[in-house]
Amino acid sequence: MGTLFDKYIDSVKDIDTIHYTGRVTAVKGNLIESKGPQCVMGEICTIKIPIPDISDSFRADLENSDAEKYINILAEVCGLNGTTVQLMAYGDTKGIEVGCEVVGSGSILKVGVGKSLLGRVVDALGKPYDNKGEIIPETWYPAIASPPTPLERRPIKERVLTGVRAIDSLLAVGKGQRLGIFAGSGVGKSTLLSMIARNTNADINVIALVGERGREVIDFIDRDLGEEGLKRSVIVAATSDQSSIARLRASYTATAIAEYFRDQGKDVMLMFDSVTRFAHAQREIALAAGEPPAQRGYPPSVFELIPKLLERSGTSQKGSITAFYTVLVDGDDMDEPISDKVRGTLDGHIVLSKKLASAYHYPAIDILNSVSRLSNRVSGATTKQACAKMRTLMSIYAKSEELIEVGAYESGNNPDTDLAVELHPQIEEFLIQEEMENSSLKDTLDKLSQITGIKIDEGEYPENQDLIQENSFSTDSTEETL
Repeated sequence: MGTLFDKYIDSVKDIDTIHYTGRVTAVKGNLIESKGPQCVMGEICTIKIPIPDISDSFRADLENSDAEKYINILAEVCGLNGTTVQLMAYGDTKGIEVGCEVVGSGSILKVGVGKSLLGRVVDALGKPYDNKGEIIPETWYPAIASPPTPLERRPIKERVLTGVRAIDSLLAVGKGQRLGIFAGSGVGKSTLLSMIARNTNADINVIALVGERGREVIDFIDRDLGEEGLKRSVIVAATSDQSSIARLRASYTATAIAEYFRDQGKDVMLMFDSVTRFAHAQREIALAAGEPPAQRGYPPSVFELIPKLLERSGTSQKGSITAFYTVLVDGDDMDEPISDKVRGTLDGHIVLSKKLASAYHYPAIDILNSVSRLSNRVSGATTKQACAKMRTLMSIYAKSEELIEVGAYESGNNPDTDLAVELHPQIEEFLIQEEMENSSLKDTLDKLSQITGIKIDEGEYPENQDLIQENSFSTDSTEETL
């Protein structure tokens, strides 16, 4: 029979009374080398920086257990070379010198998870970023974990709504599907993510801002999500000024948080901005550790880690993680190494066009170059017919666009082209959507049917046909079921 002291007894049993230590031997930029301690790859270590002769008032403000002697810096083991341990610090390396003590923790990075994360902004370690007090976790999840095995995944049969007409019609997304958003800078990737975050009918949003501008954090909170949207969201932020290991681990922390809510039976919307910055962070770490460059300066480990990260989203036996990963396309080259790797791993891709953006066509989705591999699976028969007809009309118009623009095309030569030209303004109006506009699936399908002339079967409309915002997550109900 259990007692009140059982949890304390278990805690004592779990304590490792042996601390493995080492000493810093070199500091090369963000890379720290030490002689020892005995440790494993990914282990969290503490670097103790001796405090010089400082005032008692400053010493009293320090929060470390040995505050009178040291400032503690967390670092992660990123390489092992004989007895030499290579570490990357999560914070500033200022003050670290040869001879500083390095203490191994014996554990890899774990993230505190629980319903208390909802409405919070956290850093790469899962610590509060928003000055709203301490986050009390219900349990701990490893930041780096294996994805569900293929046979553990439920088939994707239901669609998830985004509130974006172009996506919910021509690029329908299933619950648990993973898509990439490919675009150059300034084309509207973050704006499209914010539209999805506000309007999705998923239970919970997990938003990862990896290596992005610092202002984007407050923009997502105040401008894009708003107070109500933030209540059902968790934001993990590691901005471009932070260390490469912090940016890398923020990616895993966000994924671990999404996995926790999925394990609670929730449908999670994971928005990851961006995979390119994740790859840049790993490149910096790998090159500093001595790994040779391969494709365009990226070492082989980058291409190994990308699928390991992306495969963690998707369905499980309990819930789902629908994920949108943004990819910053360097020089609009859709075949550059990171874009090519991500596109081959995901279940579809959405291409944003600089040409459309310059014409103030937002969201700037290039429909003809975008694809959702599960669109046909989650759409009804007549919906698929209507979407196919609209795509065909768009393709016909694109082939004759230059002739039309210069006035060389004469109507009556081709009835299909004539129809494409006639319906082009309506199609453009359908695809253009204001940032704050929310389109229900019923409204989207009605407009699609009207333009194409194909009546969509009533049975293909969702049971909940109200505005997506009305079907959005309720904090109270979630707290009851978590």
